[in-house]
Amino acid sequence: MPTILGQNQYGKAENRVVKITRDGATHHIKDLNVSVALSGDMDEVHYSGSNANVLPTDTTKNTVYAFAKEHGIESAEQFGIHLARHFVTSQEPITTARIRIEEYAWERIAASDANSQFIGADEVKHSFVRKGQETRVTQITYDGEKWEVISGLKDLVVMNSTNSEFWGYVKDKYTTLQEAYDRILATQVSGRWRFNWTDDEQRMPNWEKSYEQTRKHMLQAFAETYSLSLQQTLYQMGSRIINNRSEIDEVRFSLPNKHHFLVDLEPFGLKNATEEGAVYFAADRPYGLIEATILRDGCEPKIPVDLTNL
Repeated sequence: MPTILGQNQYGKAENRVVKITRDGATHHIKDLNVSVALSGDMDEVHYSGSNANVLPTDTTKNTVYAFAKEHGIESAEQFGIHLARHFVTSQEPITTARIRIEEYAWERIAASDANSQFIGADEVKHSFVRKGQETRVTQITYDGEKWEVISGLKDLVVMNSTNSEFWGYVKDKYTTLQEAYDRILATQVSGRWRFNWTDDEQRMPNWEKSYEQTRKHMLQAFAETYSLSLQQTLYQMGSRIINNRSEIDEVRFSLPNKHHFLVDLEPFGLKNATEEGAVYFAADRPYGLIEATILRDGCEPKIPVDLTNL
């Protein structure tokens, strides 16, 4: 045979599942986008087309929805763990399951006290507006013995309107950028963090609290760092997470620099100085892209360098 089969996997991608939990009149929403990828003894289906070892992707889709009802969704991580364990332990040919989940957050709509009486309720607890700040993500991989949980977020846009500089850099004949001693620093955060929980004998993290606290420390570091470069800020964000969250050993960030350039208003007889409150042009592209991994001392990096599909 002139060719051989390499790595392969299959599953059902982007299963959109919304779970409503009713606590009396108060409702709770979990809104997930779940992708399942399974691998194992799948050579024959590729070589001969035999489906003897193939669990249909439609079945994986059905499992996602059934598990949402049977087990509920405590967190994206916990739901992914339930699914991964099920596929590996219930199907002998399947040796590894990878579950990727995006979570979309909702917040409650506060009802008007003046108008609530007209709709027959003192308080509305079932109306929500979709949050637009970020998308929460997680990837759970299980091989029957060991777990790998990598969680994070994407599309979180943050800005410091001052306390940022950029100067002292290398200059050559193609350099036109002017040094900045008071600039806007803005980025759209894509970050992932890897948990050191790897087997069922360990105490499982509180996934919801971990996400909330990790996000908090990341944002506080961004706000509190007097930045001489986006690289410096990135390192402080990752270090703050590692130093405050013992369940996390590795953090990787991909930070596009959302440039804001001072507009030249001199042709109109106007001074545009930062100390007076300036007007900027927000450029969407091209952009500087700053990426790095921050590790707990003694740990090996495992988060992929390219976060595009993670």
